Amino acid sequence: MITRLHEKYRKEAIPALSKRFGYKNTMAVPRVSKVTVNIGLGEASANVKLLDTAVAELGQIAGQKPVITRAKKSIANFKIRKGMPIGCMVTLRGERMYEFLDRLSAIVLPRVRDFKGLAPNSFDGRGNYTIGIKDQLVFPEIDYTRVDKIKGMNVTITTTARNDEEGRELLKLLGVPFRA
Repeated sequence: MITRLHEKYRKEAIPALSKRFGYKNTMAVPRVSKVTVNIGLGEASANVKLLDTAVAELGQIAGQKPVITRAKKSIANFKIRKGMPIGCMVTLRGERMYEFLDRLSAIVLPRVRDFKGLAPNSFDGRGNYTIGIKDQLVFPEIDYTRVDKIKGMNVTITTTARNDEEGRELLKLLGVPFRA
């Protein structure tokens, strides 16, 4: 089953991007390759229960089971040892990715307090975009009566665009609300 946003990409975004950037082949048109949602919990080193709730909430938000991320090296100032669990992440691809992006731009981002649009300059130079969300309560899947601690998260949208201009145009055509 093709999602609404995937259909929009096929019908509207591909012809518009081909016309704007002069692509002769439809396979050369930039597309979203994956979406990564990451929750970093440094305080999980002291309280492991926080990580369990973060994994459960991220699973509800993304619709697939998250992976627990571990520290790559020891940092004495933060009391972190190599291999300690310090967060969780999930990588979305295919139709699940399009479904998540559709919910993010249509439902979640308008629920953020004082939202005036996303910064159009948060690209990394290769067409990938990262959004920082301060609390998980903006997602309708989260029951706010069960939340014990507010956790922030990073959402990284990875595209096949060659530069920021192509990536920005792609996300704009997919309905991501950028600031004017």
